[in-house]
Amino acid sequence: MANPLGVVAITGGGSGIGLAIAQSLANAGYAVAIGGRTAARLESAAAGYQGELPLLHHELDVTDRESVNKFFDWVESELGPVTILINSAGVNIPNRMMKETSGDDWDRVMAINATGAFNCMARVLPGMRDRSDGLIINISSISGKRATPLGGVAYDASKFAMTGLGICVANEDGENGIRVTNIYPGEVDTPILEFRPQPVTDAHRAKILQPEDVAPVVLTIVQLPPRAHVPELVIKPTAQAYF
Repeated sequence: MANPLGVVAITGGGSGIGLAIAQSLANAGYAVAIGGRTAARLESAAAGYQGELPLLHHELDVTDRESVNKFFDWVESELGPVTILINSAGVNIPNRMMKETSGDDWDRVMAINATGAFNCMARVLPGMRDRSDGLIINISSISGKRATPLGGVAYDASKFAMTGLGICVANEDGENGIRVTNIYPGEVDTPILEFRPQPVTDAHRAKILQPEDVAPVVLTIVQLPPRAHVPELVIKPTAQAYF
C-alpha cells in the first residue's frame, strides 16, 4: 500500500544535500527512494540510516533515459506512484573558465545538471497530471540566479537551464495541481567541493552551509498544503554575498 504521506524519489541521493533530504523526509514518515550512479555509495547511505522507515536505493544515471525509466519503474513497483520528485543530482568540473572548458566537459555538466532534471521530470509528470497532484523540487544553485566565476561557465549555464525548466513547468502545470520549486543554495559543504580549482580549507567548510541546513527547508515545502506554492527560494551562508 502506498505511503499516505507520499512517495519521494531523490536523485543524487547517495551523499550531500540529496542524502540529507532523504533522511529528513524518511524521519517525517515519507516513503523515500534514492538513486545515484554509484552503487556502493547508495548502499552505504541506506545502511547508515537508522530511522524507522528504510531508505530504498537503486542505481540511476539521470543522463540515460533508459536508466531513468528503469529507476522510476522500480520505485513505482516498490512504493507506488511518485508524488514528490527531488532533483538533487549535480556535478561540476575543476576547469571553469571559458578558455579552459572542453566540449566534453560542457556536455557532461549540461547532461547531468540540466538534461538529467528534464529526463526525470518528463518521466513523472504524466502520472502527476493524471492524479492532478505532484511536487517537484529542483536543487539548483545561486549560480542559477547569477553567473560568477565561482560556479564557472558550464555549471552556471546548466543551473540557469534548470531555473528556466522549473519555472516553465510550474507555469504550464500549475492548473494541473503540480507545483515546482527551484531552491538555490549558496556554498554547501558537499563532495562537489572536491572539484574546486583550489582546495577548500577546513576553516572555509566550517563557515558555509551544511547539507542538513537545506533539508529542513525542503521538508517545510513538502509539508505545505497543495494550495500553497513556493516557486523559488534562496538559502546561503550568512557570510556569502548574494548580489
